[in-house]
Amino acid sequence: MIDFDNKAIFKLKQNSEYAEKVSELLLDDEEIIDSFKSMRDGVIFTSKRIISVNVQGITGSKKDFTSLPYKNIVAYSIETSGTFDLDSELEIYFSAIGKIKFEFTGESSMLQISKVISNHVL
Repeated sequence: MIDFDNKAIFKLKQNSEYAEKVSELLLDDEEIIDSFKSMRDGVIFTSKRIISVNVQGITGSKKDFTSLPYKNIVAYSIETSGTFDLDSELEIYFSAIGKIKFEFTGESSMLQISKVISNHVL
């Protein structure tokens, strides 16, 4: 599992191809909403959960997949991009894990992701 205490901030850029890394983990009725990639790691938002991918080792062949179900979210906060500040942020508070912060660079679907989280949390 990813050590979220030491790796609380992910700087992510939208990357639709990154979702292929988790395609075999998805349930039959689970859909990908969006996917994002940092240097090697990534985050995929689905209709049921957030899947965090931690690529390990020199070759990157070893991967850790952490599934974060929306049902375990206690609260969340989004900050959308502005005119001069193009980055957006998502802070999620999970029961038993605590706060996880994702920072997105460039274009992202924060409002769509917010709606999916709200549908599961509220």
